[in-house]
This record gives sequence, C-alpha cells and structure tokens, in this order.
Amino acid sequence: MKTHEETIAKIRLLPESLVQEVNNFIDFLVWKSSNKDSSTWLNSHESLELMESDFSDYLSNLEDYENRLARGEIKW
Repeated sequence: MKTHEETIAKIRLLPESLVQEVNNFIDFLVWKSSNKDSSTWLNSHESLELMESDFSDYLSNLEDYENRLARGEIKW
C-alpha cells in the first residue's frame, strides 16, 4: 500500500485544478486497462485528444510545485 499512500499524499498537495487533471488521467488509465483491443483505443476520439494534449506543462508545473513545497514556500 505504500505507493497508494504516497500517491494520495501527493494528490492532497495539489491545487484543485491539477487534481481534476489527475482525476481525468486516472479515468483514462482505468478505461485503457479495461479495453483489451489497443487498436480500438488508438482509433478512438479520446486517444486523439490525449495524444494532442501537452503533458510537458503539467509535469513542469508539478515539479515546480514540489520544489516550492520542499523549500517551504508552500505549506499544506
């Protein structure tokens, strides 16, 4: 359960707007794991939207948030 607990703790530190993004990503992972036919997924509207989205901003914002938290600039 360590990974679950660590993940939940990180999510609790996020602002609400990022929590919604994480929630959407989790929905995507659950949907993807329940879909056995990857070719169906690759041709789906959802996959096209996800492939077009830019996760680099999300990751850099998350890293910045974690760094600010580590420096004590943000407290939860």
